[in-house]
Amino acid sequence: MYSMDKFRLAVFNTQPPHLYRGGVERRINETMRRLTGYADVTVYSGTKAGFKVPIVIEGVRFAPLASTDRVYPLDNWTFNRSVSKTVFNDDVYEAHNDNGYGLLRAFRASSVRGVFVHTIHGVLADEFEQVKLLDSLSFRDRIATRFMARLARLEGETAKKADLLVTISRYSFEKLQKHYDVDSSKVCIVPNGVDVNKYKPIEEEQAILFKRQFGLEDDVPLVLFVGSLIPRKGVMFLVEAAKQIVKTYSKLQFVIVGEGPLKTLLINRLIAANLLDNFIFKNGLSEDELSLLYGCCDVFVLPSIQEGQGIVSLEASASGKPVVAFNIGGVNEAVVDGETGLLVDYTCSDALAEALLRLLGDAVLRQRLGLAGRRFVCENFTWDICAKKMLAVYQKVLDFNV
Repeated sequence: MYSMDKFRLAVFNTQPPHLYRGGVERRINETMRRLTGYADVTVYSGTKAGFKVPIVIEGVRFAPLASTDRVYPLDNWTFNRSVSKTVFNDDVYEAHNDNGYGLLRAFRASSVRGVFVHTIHGVLADEFEQVKLLDSLSFRDRIATRFMARLARLEGETAKKADLLVTISRYSFEKLQKHYDVDSSKVCIVPNGVDVNKYKPIEEEQAILFKRQFGLEDDVPLVLFVGSLIPRKGVMFLVEAAKQIVKTYSKLQFVIVGEGPLKTLLINRLIAANLLDNFIFKNGLSEDELSLLYGCCDVFVLPSIQEGQGIVSLEASASGKPVVAFNIGGVNEAVVDGETGLLVDYTCSDALAEALLRLLGDAVLRQRLGLAGRRFVCENFTWDICAKKMLAVYQKVLDFNV
């Protein structure tokens, strides 16, 4: 048995987890700080959001490696080049999504020792298949999609060569088999989690107070979206649904928390549909502020067309809020249709509108789904559970190499 006393763990992700709030970044932050009693952890990430100097936070060292800060996936591509040119001396190397690919090539060309864990949140080849079907791609998005196709090929190669694969849902596990034909025996499923002490229900009086602090109307229904403004998040389907919903709820507030290359196109669509006054953009929120915003909403919406899991839906459920989403793989493992939320037909804006209208008009149903969602997350999707399972993964892969 390999001794688990402070093994050395290097983690790779293009976006600095301490400066970004995406699902991948939250997973890295939450699991790594729970594992500092077992490992000396260094998280390597790109020079984005002004990250230039190493920093230690809660026992985890964050170190920058050069990358662009322009557009996905070009920034990932340049980050991978930096990884391949850097010398490491760790026991376990873990790359998240399409980051750190150059490492395996560097291993073959040097005497570097260590084992490689490849954590895939959403299978790139699957995302590429879904995104290329959209008709709202800008020229910039089409260029990014071409890079995505190349990175998907690299992801498949790396998946086959990694010592162990980790993915976050049965859906992603199935897509790994379909697109990359990897040996299922070396794949572990470790779902994401939620800090259920931070994301929790709040009283109605508190919600009214916090709405005012956020500059929101306290007597108007609120639908919340949290996610990057990129094609696969499906925010344009929400715009189409909103056209119908405002006929019943003319002052309804859609709060959008997220940035991305689709923001300008989104705003233009809203202006053309005379909906801009109904959409409120909130960015630069701390995690504490975000957790409060979840507590303020009436319904959470996730119109993604592809998700490995959908961590934001778990956060909404932990906050006692019902979720409306497309019935796609990954999401339908995090949202139980009719029990913790409502799942609707894939890419159907009419069905999305109908589900949102149903919940907005039924406070009893909202409460029932929200309470069930909270129980579901607490029993199955906490960061403590995730960290414990990841520690077992590291133990397994280290034992392989004894």
